[in-house]
Amino acid sequence: MSRKSSLLKRMAMLVLLIFGALLGAASAQTESVLYSFCAQNNNCTDGANPYAGVVLDQKGNLYGTTVCGGLNGDCSNCFGPCGVVFKLTPEGKETVLYSFCMQTNCADGEEPAAGLIFDRKGNLYGTTEYGGANNDGVVFELTPKGKYRVLYNFCAQDNCRDGMTPQVGLVLDQQENLYGTTQYGGSYGGGVVFKVTPAGKETVLYSFCAQGPPCTDGANPLASLVFDQQGSLYGTTYRGGDQPGCGGYGCGLVFKLTLEGKETVLYSFCAQANCADGAQPGAGLVSDRKGNLYGTTSGGGAYQGGVVFKLTPKRKESVLYGFCAQSNCADGALPLAGPVFDNRGNLYGTTPYGGASRAGVVFKLTPKGKETVLYSFCAQGCTDGATPYAGVVFDQKGNLYGTTQYGGFSNYPTDCYKGCGVVFKLTP
Repeated sequence: MSRKSSLLKRMAMLVLLIFGALLGAASAQTESVLYSFCAQNNNCTDGANPYAGVVLDQKGNLYGTTVCGGLNGDCSNCFGPCGVVFKLTPEGKETVLYSFCMQTNCADGEEPAAGLIFDRKGNLYGTTEYGGANNDGVVFELTPKGKYRVLYNFCAQDNCRDGMTPQVGLVLDQQENLYGTTQYGGSYGGGVVFKVTPAGKETVLYSFCAQGPPCTDGANPLASLVFDQQGSLYGTTYRGGDQPGCGGYGCGLVFKLTLEGKETVLYSFCAQANCADGAQPGAGLVSDRKGNLYGTTSGGGAYQGGVVFKLTPKRKESVLYGFCAQSNCADGALPLAGPVFDNRGNLYGTTPYGGASRAGVVFKLTPKGKETVLYSFCAQGCTDGATPYAGVVFDQKGNLYGTTQYGGFSNYPTDCYKGCGVVFKLTP
């Protein structure tokens, strides 16, 4: 995503939030705000505007990132500081573990739009969309003692053949190699799947748009990856595929990639009339025990509000739910995050739009496709949060945790668009 498009999207959010706040809403579950960002001062040294979700440690502490805020005030893209890594206790005490852009020219990275993962030693790993030696993003490591290091700087090769602007999180293999995607760069400019070793050596496993244009092998992955039991990787691309539509760029696909770099397209979206099967998946996948894959698309569907889909090992796709089926999209709209399972096979996720107040929802979807809105944001004047871009995670007690990019109690500086985001908890 370019800086210009990022700015336009944030301005659009402001309009949606103001409109949604006027409508009011009632919640179906008990929601509580664990933390509202920019609570410390107008400079948001505690962070602002989380785009990614959170991860939990064994003690129930939450860890995440914000794309804005922090100690350094020299960044222009966020109209202020360049993001943080934070820790939040179950009681809601927040600690900033690292503020980005602390090094000259943001050599340490800026704007972490992705979430975090742990290794076995408790080290945290993530990516930043910008910053680094070449200003095209980094892969970083943060130890439990707060030692930060850049493992890899993107765009280190000619024409950014190694990838650029990673926007999503990472996955680990048993040898603690890191795998992820970049939206752009690669040999053909359509993004890459990469591997980074613990020593910081990067290998491009696949460069998208090798079969194009129109990039029938996919282009511009916006989502993280998932492993199967054989060690192959699965993911989605936002554009590309062998179906027309979406401005002639293709409407995205689901792919499989071996560690040797052999890519197989499992499904290309918009294969049905009016993209009833979904279009433009911007989120990662989850799998069940039978090898079925589940995910979301941010467009398409019977009501053009995006879908939750299922893809069998035999590559048969079915839509489990099409959003905007209810008046004014009260059931949610345009999901940008992937779902998670509970132990009964129900799926849970978020949409950043739609809901009773048009500020997004948390939803539940049964295996048979019955959707329930668990919570509609902006039900409390948006102090409860608004616009959840990221998905949710469970704790051991069945509570759900997530973030919203806007809303919450704060000092409401102009760059946060009435609230700088929250970490929320949703109890059954």
